Amino acid sequence: MRRVGRAPTLVAAAGGTTAAEGEGTMAGLPLVDVPIVGYGDAEAAMVDYRLEGEARARALGNRGPLRVDAQGRVDPAIVEAYRTHGFYVFEGVIGRDELDDIERDVVDLLHRAPAGPKQRHTVDGTPSFDAETTGNNVVWVRPLSDPLGGTAALNGRHPSKMLEPTPPEGAPEFVLQLVLGSLQYSDACLRLYGHPDLLAFAAAVHGDDFAPFNEAIWIKQAGLGGSVAWHQDGWTHWDAPDLDADTHGFNFMAQLYGCTAANGLWVVPGSHRRGKVDIAAMVAAAGSDRLPDAVPIVCDPGDIAVTNRQAVHGSFANTSPNPRVTINFGFHRRASVLGVRSGGVHNDVSVYDEDRIDRRSQAIAYGIDARSQRFPAERRFVYAPFAGREDRFRFGADTWTALRDYNLDDLGI
Repeated sequence: MRRVGRAPTLVAAAGGTTAAEGEGTMAGLPLVDVPIVGYGDAEAAMVDYRLEGEARARALGNRGPLRVDAQGRVDPAIVEAYRTHGFYVFEGVIGRDELDDIERDVVDLLHRAPAGPKQRHTVDGTPSFDAETTGNNVVWVRPLSDPLGGTAALNGRHPSKMLEPTPPEGAPEFVLQLVLGSLQYSDACLRLYGHPDLLAFAAAVHGDDFAPFNEAIWIKQAGLGGSVAWHQDGWTHWDAPDLDADTHGFNFMAQLYGCTAANGLWVVPGSHRRGKVDIAAMVAAAGSDRLPDAVPIVCDPGDIAVTNRQAVHGSFANTSPNPRVTINFGFHRRASVLGVRSGGVHNDVSVYDEDRIDRRSQAIAYGIDARSQRFPAERRFVYAPFAGREDRFRFGADTWTALRDYNLDDLGI
């Protein structure tokens, strides 16, 4: 049983209207009222940019149900569209019961969140949810800020800074924006990780022996959430002679409350096929952080987007009254990680040998079994590298001990 304490100032809402009353949101998150602010002199241009971006996104034709046949094979047209544009929106994947499960876990985590950066206790002095794990798994940002753009952080992959709106009156000094290693904190996230249709897509793109990458919960707080500057995720294989559009893997992004052009991720379609892109030159040519070819990923609650990690993507500060909660998890082609020395962003620099990949992949096996217990009528995915070993990875009371600090073995490339 998880202990629930008093919630810190985590999620903001518009003056007289709370974020829980905003379009596409639910009322479970702990909320605090702050005035919603805009982009100042750039607000009109930003409003036009969002509308034009949404129109471009809707015209791409890369959204719809995740179609999987009786043998568990994904419709090849979906894979083709994903490979063409670098992202796809799977509509209506998560049902109401599972959304409620995820929301309960997210609310619980927020109630048990650290009181602030570098702390391991809640605002009422009890141990925070990350108190017994080793990694620095909670990321805070200053309201409406861009902490990475134009810096050398994360291998310098965010070369240009985003416009930073002035925070609203009464905003806290920091807001929680990211929880890493989420599978060890949430059984609902672990169950989603074992979704048979999503794993079937991973196999269709990366082969039956696909490998894990990293998992997280993004919380883009209403009126407060910071931006993430334009970037490409990969850093390891850009100069590899066999580089192709799938070399650095992809991320699934499951939307608890949906996402909009104001609070969601933006992607430059097709940029995943261009190798290493000069993002600073793109921003300079645009004359602002509003890249003209980018489109927003727009989702309803329960939709899941998949985005190629080589695509140029980023997100703007959330000046809307709607929070975005995204359950994020990614996968790699095994050949992209096996025997590779990498790290420095999601995990320490190390060589990814067979033992490490197998150890890190145990989370997939636990996720599959956890999901089968919660949704027994659903088709169960067979993860080829663990075929015949399923009995060793049954979800139960000891699973959380087995998964503690599992993300120290992330496979960042």
